[in-house]
Amino acid sequence: MNIIAREKQNCYICICMTYWDPLRKKEVAATPEERVRQWFIEVLAKTCRVPLPLMMSETGFSFGNKRYRADILVYDRQAKPLAVVECKAPEVKLDAEVARQALRYNAVLDVRVIILTNGESTLVFSRQEDCFRPMQELPDYETMLCLR
Repeated sequence: MNIIAREKQNCYICICMTYWDPLRKKEVAATPEERVRQWFIEVLAKTCRVPLPLMMSETGFSFGNKRYRADILVYDRQAKPLAVVECKAPEVKLDAEVARQALRYNAVLDVRVIILTNGESTLVFSRQEDCFRPMQELPDYETMLCLR
């Protein structure tokens, strides 16, 4: 969406791009990372059939004395965290540091699935016993619920 502001005396136009976030129910600044986040919310909703009411974006939580913010959280039907999605801008490589960030979040959230995406690459991991192992494909919501 374009937002146009005009000032008559100085005659300038400011155009700001925004995206509608269906989870936060508001316009958000159109950054490269936000573009990836909004794209992946759509993937989760349409491809994985995750109900919108069972997702939250930019969810804040604490770990020790630090505040963190998960890009996307998917909840199970009992409102417990099921999956965490870490979104990065397309130019950001999905490396060990990005994975460590998601694992730090998991220390608090205790999810079954970790997803890392930059819009060009998407990595999916499921918890198996005490560690996360790569998955070959993005699971749908019902499959996520069945993972232990």
